[in-house]
Amino acid sequence: MAPDTYVIVTAHNEADRIGATLAALASAFPGAPVFLADDGSTDATPETALLAGAGVVRSERVIGKGGAATMAARNALSHARIEAGEEQEAVFVLCDADLGGSARELPALAEAIRRGDADIAVAAFSARVGGGFGLARAFARWAIQRRCGLETSAPISGQRALRSSVLEDVLPFAHGFGMEVGMTIDAVRAGHRLVEVELDLSHRATRRTPAGFVHRAGQLVDSLRAYLARR
Repeated sequence: MAPDTYVIVTAHNEADRIGATLAALASAFPGAPVFLADDGSTDATPETALLAGAGVVRSERVIGKGGAATMAARNALSHARIEAGEEQEAVFVLCDADLGGSARELPALAEAIRRGDADIAVAAFSARVGGGFGLARAFARWAIQRRCGLETSAPISGQRALRSSVLEDVLPFAHGFGMEVGMTIDAVRAGHRLVEVELDLSHRATRRTPAGFVHRAGQLVDSLRAYLARR
């Protein structure tokens, strides 16, 4: 793997899966620096990541996925500028901590960028697992189309690869779970090309339980906030 690849993993209380995810990433991106964006975890997530060799960028309190990822992304960009220089474009891979072993599929996103297929590549899960009634996803798809004219099938996928110049254009990320909606709108408005790549990924699926509905309501509210902020 080229040394100009950087991986950013977002996590909140994923101690039971982060080890498998980081092991898969180490195999998929040998030698690539990995940064954990830890959103105030109260379990052993940051300690497990440190033992696995990741650089941990941690918020001591919960600030939301977008805030934690912004901190880690800026840290990773600083490392890239030091190691590769200001002139060289690096590829940044963003992913969620609950992918487990399926994170080994993510190099396909980086390869799409390196081939010149797009400036930002987004993973679409080949099989849907769990979830609710699709309201958060449907709203996110509508919001993106409304704000920048792009039709998407995976509007809230957290598995993405992008050039360093794109990352700079989309920071800071939108608050919380609105991160992906805001990132897509900002990238397309800035003139960057986006492609979706279907991958055989799996993750901790939310079910039709009270906790699951609360999570998806949070996604919907944060996506609405990102939409309204981009009039």
